[in-house]
Amino acid sequence: MSENVVHLHKPTVPPTDDAAPTVLTVVPDAPPAAPVPLWVRSGRAVKTAVTHETTKTTARAVARHGLYTFNGGRIVARRTWDGKTGARYERMIRTAEAAGNLEAAEEWEERLQRFRAARHHRRMDLLHSPVEAAKGIAVGTGVSIGVLVALGVVMAINNHDVTDVITPLRATIDFIALLIRIVQVVWGPALTIGPFLALLALWTVGSKQQAAPQWALPANVRSGEGEPITPSIVVKALRDLGVPALRNAIKEMGDAGASMLGPIRIAGCGVEVDVTLPSGVATNEVQAKRRKLAENLTRHEHEVFITIPEAARTVRLWIADSGALDEPIGPSPLVTDETMTANYKTGKAPWGQDLRGDAAAISLYQRHLLVTGLSNQGKTAALRALALWLALDRSVEFWIADLKGIGDWAVFEGIAKVLIEGPSDDHCIQATEMVEDAVEEMNRRIEAQRRDPSIVFPPLIVLVDEAQKAFMCPAKGEDKRPYGGSKATSRYFMAVREIHNQGRAVDVLMWQGTQDPTDQNLPKLVREGAHTRASLVVGTESQAEMALGAKAVNAGAAPHLLRQGLDKGTLVVASDGIAIPAGQASITVRTHFIDDEPAAEIAARAKALRDGVATLRAVDRGEERDALADVAAVLGDAPRLRTNEVLKRLHALDPSTYGDQWTNDRLKSLLEEHGEEPKKSHGVMVVHRDHVLRALANRDTEGSASTAE
Repeated sequence: MSENVVHLHKPTVPPTDDAAPTVLTVVPDAPPAAPVPLWVRSGRAVKTAVTHETTKTTARAVARHGLYTFNGGRIVARRTWDGKTGARYERMIRTAEAAGNLEAAEEWEERLQRFRAARHHRRMDLLHSPVEAAKGIAVGTGVSIGVLVALGVVMAINNHDVTDVITPLRATIDFIALLIRIVQVVWGPALTIGPFLALLALWTVGSKQQAAPQWALPANVRSGEGEPITPSIVVKALRDLGVPALRNAIKEMGDAGASMLGPIRIAGCGVEVDVTLPSGVATNEVQAKRRKLAENLTRHEHEVFITIPEAARTVRLWIADSGALDEPIGPSPLVTDETMTANYKTGKAPWGQDLRGDAAAISLYQRHLLVTGLSNQGKTAALRALALWLALDRSVEFWIADLKGIGDWAVFEGIAKVLIEGPSDDHCIQATEMVEDAVEEMNRRIEAQRRDPSIVFPPLIVLVDEAQKAFMCPAKGEDKRPYGGSKATSRYFMAVREIHNQGRAVDVLMWQGTQDPTDQNLPKLVREGAHTRASLVVGTESQAEMALGAKAVNAGAAPHLLRQGLDKGTLVVASDGIAIPAGQASITVRTHFIDDEPAAEIAARAKALRDGVATLRAVDRGEERDALADVAAVLGDAPRLRTNEVLKRLHALDPSTYGDQWTNDRLKSLLEEHGEEPKKSHGVMVVHRDHVLRALANRDTEGSASTAE
């Protein structure tokens, strides 16, 4: 009988045959963890205690109340000093001189002289007052004793007791002795409690003035929720702005720093105030500190707007109520009022609301239009809202090229005479030819008007959305002229320039929407040819100048300070077609958003006003479509798109071909026919551009092989 041998050590070369003995490996226990030193544990405990929120709150409370008392003493001392000296009058004189108001300075100087004369008179009176006071005390004491004795005589006669003569005098002496005893009893505790009462009074003064740093104030005060904007808050915010000349001037003014401020007016969902800066402070120094000024006013940067009115050395501050700009505005009147009509010549399009909360309406009469901004910020929606209103005037004609091509402008089928939708170079070529046709129409109208000056033409709106694609199109025509570019040989550039130069006279107007402006995709001559220039959020100040012009930006227009993604639909507009406050070069408008369904209803009302418009599409509907090539075209430069998005773009490209019968399954079958198929990305079915291009290449290769055979 054999026995299995159990080894209690690990063999250096373990056996590999099946008859190998069972090996039991004994693994020693892990050594116990080294104890954490006492000083480390103590340090952790101290750190936890120091950084605990309760500790921080307690420290803030202690610092806050201590500073209330200390600064309250400073406030009381300053008030006392102002009351006893002419310091207040001297500050007023310096303030008036800094503002250039010499009349006010002379008036305060006269008051100072009167104050000094009255003070001198009081001091001279003090020289004679001891003698007069002694005489007064002697006379008063004698009269009082006489009155008391006379009262005692009356009492004595009445009571038939001669001792009553001194009874009133004795009672008075006893009363005085009682008062002395009361003072003796109270004096000790009063000396002990008095300082505490004085500190309490100083604390009360400091707490009412919130005389402590922001970090020490309670959370509800620090946040500024609901805190009204007062002159003292504005002056303190300007004083702490970090502009030395401004800070020194305000310190010299003291409490009179509020004289820089005009009246604080309610303006929509905020307030507005004009600030006249002291000599030596430039308006751009305040403009450059917008974020710091906003934080000093307990607001976010986007809640404070700084503009330059006509008055010299003046900035206009518009300060929103906390959180008010994050609240949505109401629906467009185009949606709520089904009876609304439009008039191209005399009417104004309801575009949105300004920062005051007033309706912002814009005239489109004989004005070329440019709307720009970063991608996905509401550019197309802002353009479409204007076009939908103008479509309610049946005399207006539209030629539209949507170089995004995802159906945003599909509602204009039956309204627009030309509707091009698609992102490919072919669509850019067609858009260019459309603008060139508009130039020919403009020239025809000019020639007709030359023969008959009384002739009137219907307005023609030539609208190109995503115009940067047309400027960047690399294609060239048969004459070797490029369609895109910004040179004199560029067909699109030159066509737009011609319309800008002469189109207004015969009501041929150019509307363009473009994104992320640069000198390449939005040439200088084109952007400066627009009468109405509007910008959503852009990335840099230089882009803001491209969008609106240097004059508007220097005067306070700041689309580059809007918040990307949060201020969608908020436009900074420079135009004489919209009411802009006096002295300003631009206005900020929060535009109404009109969704696809309401847009379709408005478009239906516009179609009902017309006799019927046959919309010319970019593609001949009679020819057979190349579905695979169309899929590649709608993908554009995107590396991949959701299948639902691809189907939507196909439908926008040609609704009659890619209608409801086109589904995800049919799209999948199309790609599978050529050896490719949609794939999932993050759980969503997508179509990859590389796969489609590979399928096209495979199809072309197969076609070439079959031809060779």
